Formats: sequence, structure tokens, C-alpha cells
Amino acid sequence: MTKLKIKSGDNVRVIAGDHKGSEGKVLRVFREKNKAIVEGVNMVSKHVKPSATNPQGGIVKKEAAIHISNIALVDPKTKEVTKVAYKVEGDKKVRVSKKSNQAL
Repeated sequence: MTKLKIKSGDNVRVIAGDHKGSEGKVLRVFREKNKAIVEGVNMVSKHVKPSATNPQGGIVKKEAAIHISNIALVDPKTKEVTKVAYKVEGDKKVRVSKKSNQAL
């Protein structure tokens, strides 16, 4: 299993595929599949049967997973796509943006 540099809560931009250029916050990361769910990106329609929680039923829009290779982290300072590096500060390992050299 590879080390993923994107975590839940990060702001990312889609760099490849149908939703190229879209931005959003990472809601969930699936390490086993190398996929992530990004808020407002890769929306799919799901047909839902009426139930106690959803008495109306019908068609519901929800986010689908997108491959990690198709998204890149957005630097909070420069608002551009950046790569992630790791620095050891004291006894802690910190994620750092390569463009602005700032902790994430």
C-alpha cells in the first residue's frame, strides 16, 4: 500500500478527467483503492427506494470516488496546485507545500 499525501479536509483541484479544473474539499479517502471523495465533484445520480428516512424516494445526487492520481493539493497561500513534502520539526513529521514552503 502506498503512502497517500492527500488527507481528509484538504482542498484539492481535479487535474485530469471529465471534471478537470473543479475544486473542492476531500470528504473521505479510501487508501486500499487509492481513491477519494471530493465535495461537489464527480456527482452521480442514484435511484433511492422510499424508506422511513426518505419517504419520497426518487433520484438523489451524490459524490462518487475519484482516483488520487487525478487530484492535486491546492496551496492555501498561493491558491495554486502544489506537491507535498515532509519535514521533521523536533520530533514531529509535518506536511509542507513545495511551492510556498509552508506547513499544511
